Amino acid sequence: MSRLAGKAAVVGIAYSELERRSERSIGAVTLETVRQAVEDAGLSLADIDGLTTYPEIPVFGSASIEGIDVVTVGFVARQLGLTNALRWHTQTRSLVPNSFVEAVNAVASGVCDNAVVFRSMHNPASAGQYNAFTADRAAGASQFTAPFGMHRGYQYYGGAYHRYMHRYGATREHMATLIVNNRENARRNPYAYFRDQPLTREDYLNARMLADPVCLLDCDIPVDGAVALVLTSGERARDRKQPPAYVAGYGQYVSEGGDAPQDLALGPPLEHVQAASRMYCDRMWESSGLQPGDVKAAQLYDGYSFFVYWWLEALGFCGEGEAFEFIQDGRIALDGELPVNTFGGQLGEGRLHGIGHIAEAARQAAGRAGERQVPDADVCIAGVGPLTHGSVPLAFTREPV
Repeated sequence: MSRLAGKAAVVGIAYSELERRSERSIGAVTLETVRQAVEDAGLSLADIDGLTTYPEIPVFGSASIEGIDVVTVGFVARQLGLTNALRWHTQTRSLVPNSFVEAVNAVASGVCDNAVVFRSMHNPASAGQYNAFTADRAAGASQFTAPFGMHRGYQYYGGAYHRYMHRYGATREHMATLIVNNRENARRNPYAYFRDQPLTREDYLNARMLADPVCLLDCDIPVDGAVALVLTSGERARDRKQPPAYVAGYGQYVSEGGDAPQDLALGPPLEHVQAASRMYCDRMWESSGLQPGDVKAAQLYDGYSFFVYWWLEALGFCGEGEAFEFIQDGRIALDGELPVNTFGGQLGEGRLHGIGHIAEAARQAAGRAGERQVPDADVCIAGVGPLTHGSVPLAFTREPV
């Protein structure tokens, strides 16, 4: 078991409203959300001495403007008057969960006392511009794809999903179960973009195809919004305003496969995804001392729906190639054997690059999930990322382990 287990905890959580396009700047939305998270933790801004984020911009090849289409650590520190108070800060380039891991390590080791992790998402005003390729040159691996219209994530990962379906016999009818389950759970999430929009299996099966076999409803929806989390040490967490969710362990791994030029251009092979994800998850179980049977709920990244299959298998909840059958018959429903994405996932809540999964795992473990609370959910996990470089599984517990 890792020496970090139980030495860091989430004690504050805040969401902004998640809108298709906000009338307010993403900078203003983020500042308000950070303040609310700090207040939720029973702290003041003067107590915050750590700050981190993953500040990816929404449009490839474009310039970015702080506070307008991207929000950095520097922007938040300056605007909230934290510049001189910060003892630790960083920005990661490898997805949201790594920002969270950096904060865990910082508070557990005493580098800082109270750290804020935030993620801000901006949806450009021009329809269809999120992740659009707007540069006038396609350099590196993109020269082989972007000029021909291949620059979207569902194209990049869709090939591996197609191979998964062909290899194991999964169908879109199987996937409809996950899509409907996410939307049903979103009804109980006051922050979910789709909280008031029910969905049927037929809606999914008849949805517009984007790149076979990926349809529109296999993709999360871009939104304007922000989420912020406050972490402190396990010892300090006992005295905070809210019940804590302790970080029991996590797993990281630099994949040896999937980084070749052809993989960067055409997407990672299924075999590389499976091999890397097993390494992430094995390390998380080892560091936490937990096992799959201990888990009461799982928040699994669904930027694209099929990632959930791969997370379920890599985490050991079912065998390789079995996830599409595992999710049937109510097993992943809120009252099922293993509730999955109890907040609606990104498919129901909106695109937040995984910080929503981390927030929900912490809420469930702390007993703070309201009407969607899973009974006795003293262990909850979040598998965050597309199971390639930068992805991280995290384990949360109600009591330190």
